[in-house]
Amino acid sequence: MSADIATAAASADAPTTATMPIAKALNAGLRAAMSASDRVLLMGEDIGRLGGVFRVTEGLQAEFGERRVLDTPLAESGIVGTAIGLAMGGFRPVIEIQFDGFVFPAFDQITTQLAKITNRHEGAVQMPVVIRIPYGGHIGAVEHHQESPETYFAHTPGLRVVSPSTPNDAYWMIQEAIASPDPVVFLEPKARYWQKGEVDLAAPAVPLHASRVVRRGTDVTLVGHGAMVTTLLQAAALAESEGTSCEVVDLRSLSPVDYGPLLESVRRTGRMVYAQEAPGFVSLGSEIAATVTEKAFYALEAPVLRVSGFDTPFPAAKLEGVYLPDPDRILEAVDRALAY
Repeated sequence: MSADIATAAASADAPTTATMPIAKALNAGLRAAMSASDRVLLMGEDIGRLGGVFRVTEGLQAEFGERRVLDTPLAESGIVGTAIGLAMGGFRPVIEIQFDGFVFPAFDQITTQLAKITNRHEGAVQMPVVIRIPYGGHIGAVEHHQESPETYFAHTPGLRVVSPSTPNDAYWMIQEAIASPDPVVFLEPKARYWQKGEVDLAAPAVPLHASRVVRRGTDVTLVGHGAMVTTLLQAAALAESEGTSCEVVDLRSLSPVDYGPLLESVRRTGRMVYAQEAPGFVSLGSEIAATVTEKAFYALEAPVLRVSGFDTPFPAAKLEGVYLPDPDRILEAVDRALAY
């Protein structure tokens, strides 16, 4: 991360820590990046005067003006296309897709243009565009408002894909994503927007694309990203009460994937369960399971198991509790892994 962003994030006489929810941490991170560089612009539907559906950009238009925090038409493809042109002009646009399911009208722009322009120009043209996408379930919403599209973007060369699970990561990762010379799909677990935690305003805990062990254990490695990390920690606490020690790894970066801490953990525990809200077929969990099996085969005492959403469209809100993995489904997979 550039020195100017770090300097803007925390001055010498400012508090070094603060407690805030993820939504406020993102707001603070965006403010720090905008203060550090007037080339950082925010664009999206209702992000200005309203502050966004989830109020992540609240107050930023009043602070930085309508030329830097722009309310756009309801046209996702146009938003991304405009961001591409701004990036070519030397700006660092940060765009918000209002809900996960609304990203698909912009899918062509993202995957056939944004992801490929730098390669097409042999590195001569950078694309510092951040696409913020609130994603995932647990908010009792309707179709197109609770989806998990991460696999589409992680599969696409030329895109970086990350997802924070804590306020501290949200604060720092959004700034690091903005500082990146490459396009970053920034997936925000909207179910955790109001989950509070401590933010270290002085320095990030780990780099943008590093995975991290968030709970130590000895029997089974539990792995996930975004909102699922909290669910994994809940499952690990329940397992401990039953005498099973689970280690939890937060993937954080979905493309590229940092396999180091993950493989080290699996080689110690001998067992792994991957959990995700997205459907399981041809998913991020599939790739992680295959790679861990390839690289840690002789350390495994059981197959790598996956817990996921079902291979169906996201159901009506009253059924989301059945569709989404919960601690009980994760613990059932833990029991199966231990039974081998």
